[in-house]
Amino acid sequence: MSGTALAAGVVAVAAGLSLGLAAVGGAAVTAQRAAGAADAAALAAADVTSGAVSSGEGACELAARVAAASGSALVSCTVDGLTATVEVRSAYSGLVAVARARAGPPNT
Repeated sequence: MSGTALAAGVVAVAAGLSLGLAAVGGAAVTAQRAAGAADAAALAAADVTSGAVSSGEGACELAARVAAASGSALVSCTVDGLTATVEVRSAYSGLVAVARARAGPPNT
């Protein structure tokens, strides 16, 4: 009987650890996805601002569309000269990952 209880305890601990690692892994993936979305959104906004890309919409509108295509939501977008700064958020299991990115000419 004690062997069965020990085996059940080991299985329960292994299952708990597996679920915990899956949650941590999912959160890490979401954080990386948010960072990638922020980078892409900032680059898109900076490209529109500099004239490298012509678009019928404004820089921040395009940044919002790029962030949404990456599964994130644009929270803030500012354009200062040719430099664009954005903040995006992504959610995973009730947790929110926030990422910020800046794009523009070097040394600005």
